[in-house]
Order: sequence, then C-alpha cells, then structure tokens
Amino acid sequence: MHPGQIEVNEITGYWTFLLSIDWKDPWLIALILLHVLTTSTALLTRNNTNFQVFLFLVLLSIVYFSESINEYAAANWKTFSKQQYFDDNGLFISTVFSIPILLNCMLLIGTWLYNSTQMMATLKTAQLKERARRERNANNSTAGTPTCPDKPLKSD
Repeated sequence: MHPGQIEVNEITGYWTFLLSIDWKDPWLIALILLHVLTTSTALLTRNNTNFQVFLFLVLLSIVYFSESINEYAAANWKTFSKQQYFDDNGLFISTVFSIPILLNCMLLIGTWLYNSTQMMATLKTAQLKERARRERNANNSTAGTPTCPDKPLKSD
C-alpha cells in the first residue's frame, strides 16, 4: 500500500472514493488530458456542425462501450496502472471516463441549441426587414396613384 492511499474498507462515500485514487498515475494524467483536449475541440469547432455531430457520435459510442472497456481494463490493469481500480459495478470508469465524456456531449448539445437560437433570431430579423422593405415599396408605388377613383388621371 502506498502512503496517502486509503484502504477499500475505509471508503465510506463518494468523496473518500475520489481521495483514494492516485491522480499522479501517468495513465490517469493522460486520460485527464484527453478530456481537456476533447472539451477544447468541442469549443473550438463550435461553428463546424458536421464535425461536432461526428465527435458527438464517437463520444456516445465510447460511453456505450465503457462496460466492455471496464472489463478489459479489469483484466489487464497491471500493464498500465499501479492499482486495480476497475470494479464490477463500474464506479471508477463512470467517474473518470464516462461522466466527463457525457458532460462534453452536453456541451455539444448546448452549443447546438445556442447556434439554433442565434440562427432563428437572424432569420426572424431578416423576415421583418424583408416585410418592411415590401411595405415601403408598396407605399412608394401607390403614392402616385389617385386615392379618389371618380377623378380620371390627366394625360398629356
């Protein structure tokens, strides 16, 4: 047992579970960097909807296969980790893997909703400007015609 680590029977809640994780393990640092990179990519590509849809589908696929990933990691944890974190219930993989990915998916959906509201506002503004332009043109074209139909127009 490494100093500063908590025995499994000492874990009484989610906070103590988080404290029991050795966050200096190189693969966990790489995983955190991957999450940061994914979030940065989602934010930097906010104007590229096609790429974001692809990223969204990839992220959801990864979460879908997280149970299989957990089983594989539980069987091969000695090759990349100092400790066995991968339990049958999937608490660890859900905490450090699936939840951040799902938060990125929520970020993508939020970006899409924001872009949709901006697009609808732009469309409505354009519609109102077009209606005002048509009304102006209609008023300008009827300004030269007589308002009283009994009086004929004078012709030269």
